Amino acid sequence: MKSNYDKTPVIRIDGYEQDCIGGWSEIRAYLTEKLRQTSSGCKVVIECYQGLHEEELIENFEKLEGYHFLNISFAYKDPEEVARLVYPEITDDRIFGKLTKLSILDYFDEGRLASLQETINNWSGESLIIFGTGASAIAGSFDLLLYADMARWEIQQRMRANQVNNLGVENKRDEFSLKYKQAFFVDWRICDRIKIDLLHKIDYLLDTNIPGQPKMVTGKALRSGLDRIAQRPFRVVPFFDPGPWGGQWMKEVCDLDRSVQNFAWCFDCVPEENSLLMAFGDETVEIPSLDLLFHRPGEILGNDLYEVLGPEFPIRFDFLDTMDGGNLSLQVHPTVSYIREQFGMTYTQDESYYLLDAEDDAEVYLGLREDIDPKQMIDELKTAQEGGSSFVASRHVQTWKVKKHDHVLIPAGTVHCSGKNSMVLEISATPYIFTFKLWDWGRLGLDGKPRPINIGHGEKVIDWSRTRTWTEKNLVNQFELIAKGDGWKEEKTGLHELEFIETRRHWFEKIVRHHTNGLVNVLNLVEGREVIVESPSGAFEPFVVHYAETFIVPACVGDYTIRPYGESTGKTCGTIKAFVRMDKLRAIGDDLWMIHPNGRPE
Repeated sequence: MKSNYDKTPVIRIDGYEQDCIGGWSEIRAYLTEKLRQTSSGCKVVIECYQGLHEEELIENFEKLEGYHFLNISFAYKDPEEVARLVYPEITDDRIFGKLTKLSILDYFDEGRLASLQETINNWSGESLIIFGTGASAIAGSFDLLLYADMARWEIQQRMRANQVNNLGVENKRDEFSLKYKQAFFVDWRICDRIKIDLLHKIDYLLDTNIPGQPKMVTGKALRSGLDRIAQRPFRVVPFFDPGPWGGQWMKEVCDLDRSVQNFAWCFDCVPEENSLLMAFGDETVEIPSLDLLFHRPGEILGNDLYEVLGPEFPIRFDFLDTMDGGNLSLQVHPTVSYIREQFGMTYTQDESYYLLDAEDDAEVYLGLREDIDPKQMIDELKTAQEGGSSFVASRHVQTWKVKKHDHVLIPAGTVHCSGKNSMVLEISATPYIFTFKLWDWGRLGLDGKPRPINIGHGEKVIDWSRTRTWTEKNLVNQFELIAKGDGWKEEKTGLHELEFIETRRHWFEKIVRHHTNGLVNVLNLVEGREVIVESPSGAFEPFVVHYAETFIVPACVGDYTIRPYGESTGKTCGTIKAFVRMDKLRAIGDDLWMIHPNGRPE
């Protein structure tokens, strides 16, 4: 059957068709005319996110007539000094670090900064463009503010291609994992703090995702668009990536390039990584989906959730495709206390596997055997990692046969992995990269190098009491009928009481009523070709969702309904919905906000 999965969900913002322009010559002409209308000697700030092709921006903005161009990067500390500055957060680990509390001002050399600010403060004559990451922090007052933005997935592609440096250093040819780690723990935290302060007042946003094809939208149109999106269901832009264990299912269901060896991952709802597509007239602008969260956090998350977490999206939906592929790495996630102490994160990656599809031989490694000997298991893992005999996972880890629509729960501390010939919708909390790999089946990554193994971290967080009996009672297919009505029923499918996310599955042939109850909802259509999401009061336009698509319903939406639509009319459809259990999240600790990288909301 032909795929109807939408890989590029565009949200049209009507009424601002003239507020977005594309192309460098058009942007320069527009700004030249705009700036001609200002007084002489005006200051223009161009604030930049990490990962831009700065040379392209500099080349084009230097062409603006009547302006002196000032690149502030000369006032940074020397790259070697910046490397020393961030080392406590970066550490020597290949994967893990600590979330930084540094600000952009920490990157400036004291003497150079003083000279730079004296130049800016005493500037006279032609107008001045102040350019670079941190330009808004040191410019003082200014007449026009332009923000050059980037989607994180594109930044990662540029890192892989050795095209961009981390903030303040010269390292574009370093290993990708090291550059990504520095961006994740340091660069993006610093840039996000700047962005949060500026979103409400930028005059223009510059979309720099496609080299040579910039888009510029007015701040007014951008904010109006974000305001509208925050009041309705929406999808973020999924991205797909191959991997050493990847499969073939997504190629067909999501209509992906058949010539690619495999697709292992799809981030279908990971707002920290995904982007939004907003159409203004004939131009489409791509921005990080975090921009929406930063702009309207209370409306998206719900005020109670925002009060606890700050502007952080806590629910993650992604795909793990092992159809005609291989096993995922055997792994475990850190406990709350461990992730706080070691990495400065606020909560951990509790998760679950929902089986969108499975072959007859599909299985999941989950929990430990009843006869587990912890020392023997760790010794065998270390021996295998050092090149000795291969680790036989089934001697130590329990396996479970799984089928389509099964749901297995994976609280932190539980050893687990999905086996081959499964299509997993992973539903989890969102601390992103904190997976401790214990065994990777002796294979190499797609780059031909061994993938990092974290037995040292992993052995400190494994809960050895989670053997077969406990796992079967607590984690495998914990379905409970909650309610039913005319043409529908609702089931609780998880997660475990140790986890702060709850999931509900609805089967329906007719309309089903939902309510956000003041908290963000994330849903995926797990059965059926298409459904339609509607507002009983007409508060938002009807929203069509196709099979396997994930969508977000902001907390402020309140009432909404879902019913079969189009080809699915009169047929049974199924959704799985995730939301936060506030009682459990609060129980994790009232001090969460104290270590949040963006601080507690005001």
